[in-house]
Amino acid sequence: MPLSISPFLASAEGIPVWALAPFGLLLLLIAAMPLTPPALKHLWEKYYAHVAIGLGLAVALWFGLRVPHGWITVGHTALEYVSFISLIGALFVVAGGVVLRVKGEATPGENAAFLAIAAVITDVVGTTGASMVLIRPWIRMNKVRISSYHVVFFIFVVSNCGGALTPIGDPPLFLGFLRGVPFFWLLAKALPAWLFVNGMLILVFWWLDRRSFAKVQPRVQAEIEAPDTFKIEGRRNLVFLAVVVGAVFIPASIPLLREAVMIVAAVASYRLTPKPLHESNAFSFGPIKEVGCLFVGIFLTMMPALGYIAEHGREFGVEKPFQYYVAAGSLSSVLDNAPTYATFFELAQGAAQARAPEVFPAADAPVAEITAAVLRVSPELIVAVSLGAVFFGAMTYIGNGPNFMVKAIADGAGVKTPGFFGYILRFSLPVLLPILLAAGWLFL
Repeated sequence: MPLSISPFLASAEGIPVWALAPFGLLLLLIAAMPLTPPALKHLWEKYYAHVAIGLGLAVALWFGLRVPHGWITVGHTALEYVSFISLIGALFVVAGGVVLRVKGEATPGENAAFLAIAAVITDVVGTTGASMVLIRPWIRMNKVRISSYHVVFFIFVVSNCGGALTPIGDPPLFLGFLRGVPFFWLLAKALPAWLFVNGMLILVFWWLDRRSFAKVQPRVQAEIEAPDTFKIEGRRNLVFLAVVVGAVFIPASIPLLREAVMIVAAVASYRLTPKPLHESNAFSFGPIKEVGCLFVGIFLTMMPALGYIAEHGREFGVEKPFQYYVAAGSLSSVLDNAPTYATFFELAQGAAQARAPEVFPAADAPVAEITAAVLRVSPELIVAVSLGAVFFGAMTYIGNGPNFMVKAIADGAGVKTPGFFGYILRFSLPVLLPILLAAGWLFL
């Protein structure tokens, strides 16, 4: 397990505010450029990798030369990135070889059951894997009356809120696992909030779907209520999926062993999957290439930001769990939830250390020992950051990686999806936000 960069950043004194600018610039470009006019959007699509990697390398060079323990921090950040992208990439590749074929049409009750099962699956295969495997069957099983709300609630539940219980579920939680949060630690503490949020979302969806079903003609209703058939192809990839999930539990005594296992499983899956299955899923490496390049820049440019927070976090006035939940969630909704989680994780660590400094080991202690101290002193803060980062990633298309991929697949299938602001104004603000705020008020 790679070490966190936090022990070294704790001694990274004197980081200037301007050093945070590359991180902010990169996140702003990621959020804004897909929404610009076609010419600018095309320019970004052509050069985003150069921009992200270039900014990251520039910051890494400055950090290594000017910050105490800088090169050590850069090295551990690189290891953390390798672990992160190995899991995300392996899940993406293996999921691309699993095809769920559906015949028939779904009733509102069947749709609700599908989302409930998908929410559980998401914690096993991740938001990216579940979204890529399930979005096409979801569209096919609702082909007679597919509407924008079908896609939006799929994003709410499968691409985001369902993945809040395990490190595999969503990338932010895997970063926490890399920092020493036990694999099943969040499951018991977050389960009530998870049940409430996903249950409420599925209930609202069922109500909307009942209204839609009531409006279709009796002939169409009879077709929808006819027996359904499901068929899974590419079942051997379920074995590779189990290998990837199992690799997460490999101890860190042998560096990069689990990452190597994940990569081997992904390569074997890709080589052994028949081409027609990949074609059925319209599989390509484009999405994971984009994620991989952007996150090189994110991981490297966020080093000064994490160091600055470790140094000044107590000055921000974020103290209570609900404040952590909303603050982390607010940033996750418009930026990327993985670096947002890492940022507020550092802030929670600083708050816990200020509350009970005698519990914490030395700054150069293994990261697992430092994280264990945080979990003893302020477990509620880590729960708040975890839930905020995962849940609020559903607020916009840019809050989490699978959101835009699901929209692109739906658009390609001819489904009318809401635009960026339509998504927010019609669904996120009136439906999702009240449920998320209620969850924070009830459970934090």
